[in-house]
Amino acid sequence: MINASTNDLAQIMDSDGRYFLVRLAPGGRLETHRGVLMHDNLIGVPYGSKILTHLGRPFYLLAPSIHDLIVEAKRQSQILFPKDLGFILMKLNVRPGMIVLEAGTGSGGLTLALANAVGPTGRVISYDVRPDMQNIARRNLELAGLLDRVTFKLRDIKEGFDETDAEAFFLDVPNPYDYCSQTHRALRGGGHFGCLVPTVNQVSDLLTSLQREWFVLHEVIEIFVRNYKTVPARLRPVDRMVAHTGYLVFARPVIPSAREQPEEITKELTTENTENTEKDF
Repeated sequence: MINASTNDLAQIMDSDGRYFLVRLAPGGRLETHRGVLMHDNLIGVPYGSKILTHLGRPFYLLAPSIHDLIVEAKRQSQILFPKDLGFILMKLNVRPGMIVLEAGTGSGGLTLALANAVGPTGRVISYDVRPDMQNIARRNLELAGLLDRVTFKLRDIKEGFDETDAEAFFLDVPNPYDYCSQTHRALRGGGHFGCLVPTVNQVSDLLTSLQREWFVLHEVIEIFVRNYKTVPARLRPVDRMVAHTGYLVFARPVIPSAREQPEEITKELTTENTENTEKDF
């Protein structure tokens, strides 16, 4: 059993699933739509306990998950959704002690997920051209207690990256197909590449660039999530679902000795395109 402590980030949730994220401090207070909760009455209480406001209304004292922190993160730009983040972590093989690069820090949603996954012995290196976005990401990481696992670099990525042996790289920028060469140089041979793009046309451009820059095992994936109403007697899907949020593209970089000759690549692509065209008819 773990008790809430001073300076913990606690999740105070009502019976409808609405919640507040609160940094516990002696003398602090949380004013809610169902009454006031004093921090002194929460510190030392076991997580998972039911707590009552001064009006006698119930809440639950919980420790927030990384999912909760990402959903509640301050943002000035669109963040990656948790439905995509879990799949990205698996495809990039992110694990404790790993060095991971990302370009396009944004508000830090993916940065949070990566920092949580690499653990205290790993490192996330995040590039962005906008200092205001990186400042937002810093605040979100600080709230989650993960800031010390991330190095921020302010740079236009067309100039390339400092790293040359990263194990994984995720690219989340408006025109990713312009940076495949720089990305390849930053990754170790056989590493893991991932990217989010919003439109089919951009997917096509990115695939062409990845083939040109010696990436193999290309995959394009779209993820949908359908929630269900949690009423046993009336179990059915909720009326709305999180559908298209973007296309995920994954590939693996190969080293020079593993590369085919350019004419072989061209011949293979031409044959494949011809076969696909014939199938369409």
